[in-house]
Amino acid sequence: MKLLRFYFKTNLLLRILIGLSAGAVAGLIFGPSIQCVSPLGDIFVRLLKLIVMPVVVFTLIVGAASIHPARLGKVGVKALLLYTITTAFAVALGLLVGNVFKPGLGMTLAGAGGAGGLKTDTPSLLQTILEIVPLNPFKSITDGNMLQTIFFAILFGMGVAYLRESEDQRIRNAANTVFAFFDGCAEVMYKVVNWILEYAPIGVFALIAVVFGEQGPEAFGPLGMVTLSVYAALLLHLGLSYSGLLLLFRVPPFKFFIQAKQAIITAFVTRSSGGTLPVSMDVAEKQLGISKGVYSFTLPLGATINMDGTAIYQGVCVLFIGFAVGAPLTFSQQMTVILTAVLASIGTAGVPGSGAIMLMMVLNSVGMAVEPGTAVAMAYSMIFGIDALLDMGRTALNVTGDLAVTCAVAKAEGELDEGCWQEGERRPA
Repeated sequence: MKLLRFYFKTNLLLRILIGLSAGAVAGLIFGPSIQCVSPLGDIFVRLLKLIVMPVVVFTLIVGAASIHPARLGKVGVKALLLYTITTAFAVALGLLVGNVFKPGLGMTLAGAGGAGGLKTDTPSLLQTILEIVPLNPFKSITDGNMLQTIFFAILFGMGVAYLRESEDQRIRNAANTVFAFFDGCAEVMYKVVNWILEYAPIGVFALIAVVFGEQGPEAFGPLGMVTLSVYAALLLHLGLSYSGLLLLFRVPPFKFFIQAKQAIITAFVTRSSGGTLPVSMDVAEKQLGISKGVYSFTLPLGATINMDGTAIYQGVCVLFIGFAVGAPLTFSQQMTVILTAVLASIGTAGVPGSGAIMLMMVLNSVGMAVEPGTAVAMAYSMIFGIDALLDMGRTALNVTGDLAVTCAVAKAEGELDEGCWQEGERRPA
């Protein structure tokens, strides 16, 4: 009992890192014989697959339904457009960096079922776009067809959003009931995710042990390369996309980063853009001089749909897994990754670890299902083992993007108090 109490009271990040380290050591010591622990890892993979579709459906419906049409005026349209553009650019940048660094290239992963989970008949980009519209959305959900499920969930959520603004009291009440139901379902899934993450250190230990038992010390190189690739892409996006956006709206980037540092650091430490939202709002008003009428809408909207760091992470990690299992992504598949990541960003929960769940969804969209005992699952486990380290950087970028877009929209609308940008000038608390 004391051991269990110690386990659950210890920080989850620390436990996962210990599981990663212990798994690597055990794999190196015992070699291929460490395969005996693989069922513990298979259980973790099955638990993750259990929650993917419910999380996608519930969070996307709630995310789309939260964008009220009545509030989506000039400010909302500008923010939505900028968030979408920066997210698309982010995942494209992640893929570009991944293609340059080629993390995972040269690995020879082979699970119990071989490469397993890979579809060799990948459709063309045009066919992928056409098939986004489902013939039967319920079949799409049960079959795990991600793009079709995403399309339906967003469409359904938009319908709920419009009905919530209806002048008919009966319809409005019904829509709010539907929204409350799916919002409650999403919260339930967040709780289930937290429970599954409690098992993550054990699952990561088993999965990583098997990888290092087969690969030996050579497995350290790809993990370092994928970490380097992700952070290189994050810094490039910070320097190119956000600085470029701010310069376009005549906002000095250097001052912006200095004055937004409190929110950025908080996001890096907490790994939660949703949890950082109160800090972001405080920084927006007191440090950046943004009108409450702007940031009170754009920042919560950004915390819901703007996941640039997560998009970059998905781009790099999907390429890593493709290289690691000997199935590099084609151009058509990479375009599908961009499309899926942008659409999925609408519902990606701003909580620690959500990016790893969405990565599984993106992998499914390009025919790389994470099935227990396969090479894809082994490569995914390597990513999950270092996910917390990657999560800190991507969350900090997400929050930076929320503030950068909010700042740009405020400047365009004349709602930016530039007196706050002068040395020593800050709004009173």
